[in-house]
Amino acid sequence: MKTTPNINHPTSGPMKPYQLILLTTTLFITLFYGEEMGINFGILGIAYALLTLFKTPERNRTKTFLTIFTASVLSSAAFAWYGDFASFLAVFTSLFLLTFKSKNADLKSILVIPVFAVNFITFIYRFFKFDDWFPKRNTSGMMQKLISTVLIPAFFIILFFAVYSWGSEHFSNFFTDFRFDFNFWEFFALGCLGFFIAFNFWNFEIYNFFFKWNHNLKNDFVNEDKTPKPTYSFLDIYAERTSGIISLLALNVLLLVFIITFNYEQFVEISKTPNQLSAETHERVNAVILSIVMAIAVIMFYFKGNFNFDKKANSLKILAKIWIFLNAVLVISAIAKNSEYVIGFGLTYKRLGVYAFLILSMIGLMITFIKIRKQKTNAFLFNNMVWYFYGTILAASFINWGGIITSNNMKRSDFALNFHKTSINFSEKQLLEFADKTKNEDLRKEILYKAESEKEKSFLSKILYYETLK
Repeated sequence: MKTTPNINHPTSGPMKPYQLILLTTTLFITLFYGEEMGINFGILGIAYALLTLFKTPERNRTKTFLTIFTASVLSSAAFAWYGDFASFLAVFTSLFLLTFKSKNADLKSILVIPVFAVNFITFIYRFFKFDDWFPKRNTSGMMQKLISTVLIPAFFIILFFAVYSWGSEHFSNFFTDFRFDFNFWEFFALGCLGFFIAFNFWNFEIYNFFFKWNHNLKNDFVNEDKTPKPTYSFLDIYAERTSGIISLLALNVLLLVFIITFNYEQFVEISKTPNQLSAETHERVNAVILSIVMAIAVIMFYFKGNFNFDKKANSLKILAKIWIFLNAVLVISAIAKNSEYVIGFGLTYKRLGVYAFLILSMIGLMITFIKIRKQKTNAFLFNNMVWYFYGTILAASFINWGGIITSNNMKRSDFALNFHKTSINFSEKQLLEFADKTKNEDLRKEILYKAESEKEKSFLSKILYYETLK
């Protein structure tokens, strides 16, 4: 299996791959040994982003690359501030997208997922290809001494120490009974994890078949794609066109009936209990999202390849645009119902998530409309949607949604205090305001106690959000 040429390989930067791997592995162990996740992960993310910027050739520092670099730094700062899963996902996604773009700026961003999935799987194989990432014979004398007298012996000592400790309790106790506080297993595990991340980050490979995939992910058709011809051997162009017209005409009628019944059930039927209403609302929203995905899939099925340039397919295009419009009406109906639900019962993470998915669905319909109007490929839809999903991840990490939820629900007469204390994150500032407003000293003491316990953590394990609580 062949890989990419070395024209964009990290060796063109100021530091070699093995130096970057060794440096960031050491930094990983230093930041996380004896610590919890907090500021340390934010520092690590910023360090990775800066090193990637410095080692990236000037020709690959495109506007897209610099935008992702900025997002990487900001998402790392967001993790240092909140330390939650959303900001962790933003850091992880931003950094791997950043290093992906640093090696090849022309590959579609959607390929970052399969590229690193393959590299994670082939890690062991690539590790033993020392000639690809380890220093050659012309290594400086100092580096040769370091490798020969420190690194290689240390590797074997650690490896056999682990085996002997596993096989003999007395042997293990002989070393662990020393008074100095050193957790060998934590150090070893952090070293392995840090090396795995660093190795795949700085020494990943883009195999040739990804370039073939990249060609198939182009946004525009080339000239040879524009000659109308049937997609299937058992259907000519006329039959395929007729099939599309009949299908979309029937689906438009079906969707119109569904919109009427959907809105009748939501806005006209007698009100039900909150639990029943919650369950039904989520079921209907799930049905709407699934309907949108299927609608886009059907349009992609009929508007693929040279069929986009069929001059006799005007009726099919009109029916497709009508179907997109009706699906947009369906999304707006779902947004209206979710808004009514929020007004009646307050904000939650799930209801905010519903808004996010419905907005993404609307964006997907808009991009599908553009695809038909401007005769774009099916890949055009995926190439654009991946950026909107990435933007959603960033928004989830930058904004304190827990604070927004609590601040909004505090205005309600049925404010559920226990729910917001236990299930809503980073709402302590709002809860302190609520405690002052209601003169609830017990709540105030509880929140401040939690904040003080967070402040007592060591610097690298801190979450900066709690440092702002007074």
